[in-house]
Amino acid sequence: MGDRGTSNCSEVTDFILVGFRVRPELYILLFLLFLLVYAMILLGNVGMVAVILTDPRLNTPMYFLLGNLSFIDLFYSSVIAPKAMINFWSESKSISFAGCVTQLFLFALFIVAEGFLLAAMAYDRFIAICNPLLYSVQMSSRLCIQLVAGSYFCGCISSVLQTSMTFSMSFCASRAIDHFYCDDRPLQRISCSDLYFHKIVSFLLCSIIILPTIIVILVSYMYIVSTVLKIRSTEGRKKAFSTCSSHLGVVSILYGAIIFMYFIPDRFPELSKVASLCYTLVTPMLNPLIYSLRNKDVKEALRKILGKKIFLFNSILTVI
Repeated sequence: MGDRGTSNCSEVTDFILVGFRVRPELYILLFLLFLLVYAMILLGNVGMVAVILTDPRLNTPMYFLLGNLSFIDLFYSSVIAPKAMINFWSESKSISFAGCVTQLFLFALFIVAEGFLLAAMAYDRFIAICNPLLYSVQMSSRLCIQLVAGSYFCGCISSVLQTSMTFSMSFCASRAIDHFYCDDRPLQRISCSDLYFHKIVSFLLCSIIILPTIIVILVSYMYIVSTVLKIRSTEGRKKAFSTCSSHLGVVSILYGAIIFMYFIPDRFPELSKVASLCYTLVTPMLNPLIYSLRNKDVKEALRKILGKKIFLFNSILTVI
């Protein structure tokens, strides 16, 4: 890529994360909001992973995929939220060059892995509802491991490409990133490099990642809806729609925000920050709530664990 005026550029050692352009007195409110949401993310996703690992009844392909989804949500929100909360109280709001690279790499890895994992979950529901007699054969443990490993592999490859391409740019215009975390588009705004090739490759990379996963999800749910409508039992139809609607709700929020962020022309930085909140904090918070509160097996497992804790607590009190 050709650079403009790179000879006058000194080496960048850190960046400034501008964050949200609001009055200083609102920082406390934003900090408390981020803290509340992040606490819910930690509680919900750690709880979901713990329930899945401890209850033998949840040793199924669906919950194996769901456990990995909770792990991904927990990890990539932890890459973003703590630093954002620190910057609400920081005067400098700085992040080191290495810290910025690490943040973008880890976030890109896990957000792409989540996209492929959601496609795998849609395929799992397609097999469970459309071919229930073959479910245990087609969704074998080996295939589940391959699907999850493939999701992480695709995330890693995509992240390496995106991160190396982003930080091969020259940053001469400014060190101030108009965002609350290090991301490709805000970094493009402060680059003095020729971005034509970079933007084409980024668009192609996003298209290669997003379009196949959306197609798998849409096709899977088209077959699912067609099959569900043929179910004569009202209860059975309601249960199937309940499971699928929650999944589709999360997918719609995630992909809607990502498409707005990476496919719509970059003219509204503040709206981009709001869209980023949807997939960095909102969906990681909603996933465990939706999958636990609307899932009978998970609720039973939670009751069982809580029952044991209460029994143990009462036993201790009795001994004392």
